[in-house]
Amino acid sequence: MESIKGFIKKNTVFCIALSLAVITSFIVPPDEKYIEYFDFKTLACLFSVLAVVCALRNIDFFNHLARSIVTKFKGLRTTVVALIYITFIASMFIANDMALLTFLPLGFFILESTGKQKYMAFVFIMQTIAANLGGMLTPFGNPQNLYMYSYYNIPTGEFVDIMLKPFLFAVTIITLCCLLVKNEPLEVAEEIKEPLNKKRTAVYLVLFALAIIIVFRIIPYYIGMAVIFIALLFLDRKALKMVDYPLLLTFCAFFVFSGNMSRIDAVREFLGGLIDKNTLLVGVLSCQVISNVPSAILLSKFTLNYPTLLVAVNIGSLGTLISSLASLITFREFIKHNPTRAGRYIALYSVFNFGILILMMLFAYFVM
Repeated sequence: MESIKGFIKKNTVFCIALSLAVITSFIVPPDEKYIEYFDFKTLACLFSVLAVVCALRNIDFFNHLARSIVTKFKGLRTTVVALIYITFIASMFIANDMALLTFLPLGFFILESTGKQKYMAFVFIMQTIAANLGGMLTPFGNPQNLYMYSYYNIPTGEFVDIMLKPFLFAVTIITLCCLLVKNEPLEVAEEIKEPLNKKRTAVYLVLFALAIIIVFRIIPYYIGMAVIFIALLFLDRKALKMVDYPLLLTFCAFFVFSGNMSRIDAVREFLGGLIDKNTLLVGVLSCQVISNVPSAILLSKFTLNYPTLLVAVNIGSLGTLISSLASLITFREFIKHNPTRAGRYIALYSVFNFGILILMMLFAYFVM
């Protein structure tokens, strides 16, 4: 029983998605159309990126990369800026959740080893915001981007053009928030003793490039995924086991849920009319309740206005704790180190997230 409770607590969004899929399956019984719900290319691309990133993490690649940058700075403010920018940039290439899983531990290590634990909530929150907003610029930066890029068959140039302005505005806001940290003296953490395995690093970077090539449709996704799977089967089976399979299954469950919802006449008429009136607002509000990934999957069935929906499900990752899977990752990591400070964290999280969300929405309304 305890193991079941632990699984549900760790994979809350997946359990909710599965419940919704099962419930709607009673309304729309399984038939031959169910197979059409699944976007296999999105699933293959997501698996490929996650698997290679896990392999890179296993050889401490990201820690070496991050430390080599962070150790160049001596003050607290500049180090915090470096941490947040590393997370921001990493999310553009390895997805927001993987960026947080990789760099939150580094943030904790630096703050703890230098006696600056009082800044942990702020740093973790800003890393989360940076991960959610940094990933908006690339098709593989956030799971919802990968889905919409594939579902609407958006040209890469157009995708970047749509997201560039809100991306640059997000960079400005995050940078200004970092200035709130005092530039206190900071003793830099020690260097990693274990050297980086250069051969494996080179191979994994090639596989990562292959994963990116799949996303950009240069080669068929099933060929690229097969090559990556076979390579890691020989090089690092642990990486294949470490892939976030609940995230993949969450996608599958939401594919079923959104597919069923789109076949219910009353729902289709209601959401279709509502989202056409204000795609941005409906998209953002939906993220606050059912998270950004399921919102993208569900609402895409009811609108062709993908530019606005794309912006909505990206900036909608700010707000409540459940608006993004990445936010739950950070909350779980913070509570692990500070079990008695959950309330303070949520309060501070809400101030920054809703504050920046409002600014991003105003920017989207009046500038885009």
